[in-house]
Order: sequence, then C-alpha cells, then structure tokens
Amino acid sequence: MLLNKKIIVVMPAYNAELTLKQTYNDIPHNIVDEVILVDDKSSDQTAGLARSMGIKTFIHLSNKGYGGNQKTCYDEAMKLGADIVIMLHPDYQYTPKLLTAMASLIAEGLFDCVLGSRILGEGALKGGMPLYKYISNRALTFFQNIFLHHKLSEYHTGLRAFSREVIKTLPIYKNSDDFVFDNQMLAQIIYAGFRIGEITCPTLYMDDSSSISFKRSVVYGLGVLKTSLQFRLHKWKIINSHIFSGLDIVKKIRMNPYQ
Repeated sequence: MLLNKKIIVVMPAYNAELTLKQTYNDIPHNIVDEVILVDDKSSDQTAGLARSMGIKTFIHLSNKGYGGNQKTCYDEAMKLGADIVIMLHPDYQYTPKLLTAMASLIAEGLFDCVLGSRILGEGALKGGMPLYKYISNRALTFFQNIFLHHKLSEYHTGLRAFSREVIKTLPIYKNSDDFVFDNQMLAQIIYAGFRIGEITCPTLYMDDSSSISFKRSVVYGLGVLKTSLQFRLHKWKIINSHIFSGLDIVKKIRMNPYQ
C-alpha cells in the first residue's frame, strides 16, 4: 500500500516466459499489494511459470487479443479492491522500477492517470526502438495532440497507472480487443477530463521483448487516426461515437461535483 491506497499491478501476457521472472523481480513489492497476470492463450509456459512464482494467474482459453486481455486484467483488479492499477508488460520493455513514482503521483491526488513516456528524454532510440516505430510514434502523437486538444509526449506507451475512478468510469468494454484499445482508453480519459501526468521511462528492446509486426503496426496506426477523428467529430456533435457516449455527462459531473 501507499498512503492507504491498495496498489495492484496487472500484466497482460502472451508468450512472456523468458522475461517474466526478471520483470516480476524488479516490481517494488514493498508498495504493491497484488500482482495479476492474464495469459492470452500463450504457446509457451508463461502461465505455469507465473503460478509457480505465486502470481495470481488467469488464463484465456482462446486468444482474446491485447485489448481483450486488458479488460480481464482491470476486471480482476477491481474485484480485488484496487485503488491504483498499474499496467505493466511482462516483457521488460518498460522498467518496473518506476512503479513507486507512478503510484505516488496518483496516491497524492496529483493525477488520475500516469504514463511512462519513452519519448521524454532520449531513451527511445537509445533503448533500441526501431526507427520506423519512432517516426510513426512522433507523427501519430503530433496528429493526436491537435485533434484531442491535448499535449502528451506520446500516446502509445505500454506503462500506465490509473486511479480506481478512471477504471470504473470509462466504458472500456466498448473498446477494441486489439492493440488500439490502449489508444481508445487514453482518448476516453482525455475526453472525460481526467488529469494525466507523464514521467520519463527508459526503454529496453530485447530479443525476447514482444513487438507487433509492421503490418499490425499499420493497422494500429489507422486505428489511432480513426479514434482521433471519432473524438473530434463526437465533440462537435457531428457523430455519436459509442466509445465516447456518456462521457460528456461524466466530465460535467467531475468539473462541477456540487451541481
């Protein structure tokens, strides 16, 4: 716990057997109350290893996708009474050593969501991020900062911390089960008026780290553009996007809690 806030780390896993132990060992267990791993029908021994290490493990009998995996992660974290949920990839691409700092920013009431940014500082390319991914990251982030009227260093990090209120409020089950889930969730957070903070995150691309293919990256990029357009058109009341429906009321209540 941290400031009487129950902290749960969730790890959406797929074929993470080779990196899971290193990731788990570097988690600051002095402040983390529980670690949950959801295995998305891996073909290796990820689930067995997780259970042998004492990690609370859930297994999908069929592959539900990256977004579908996270939905299970957050559902199980809420059942355990989490006040702060931190999503950590078990492939050690993002260091778990930042979890205390991220949780503190939420526990202190400064932010509702905290992102570990690979772009702040000089960590991305030095950490092995492929050049085409870096360029696409910067281009998509520039586009989204304009369309979402926000200012983040990146929208595509896989290291994220959320308050319980964020998880309970957002209509995440309306989001995609694929990789664009992350971007849709972040767009919803911005739409609802939650406060977002960022901290610098060193990045490490290892041979064993997970990475989507170029084709899947293109599909993800198109999904990001679509999400941005849906955000803006819904904001202008030109369309009624299901992933943002109801968030106007949420924002109004958050901004004027006594009305």
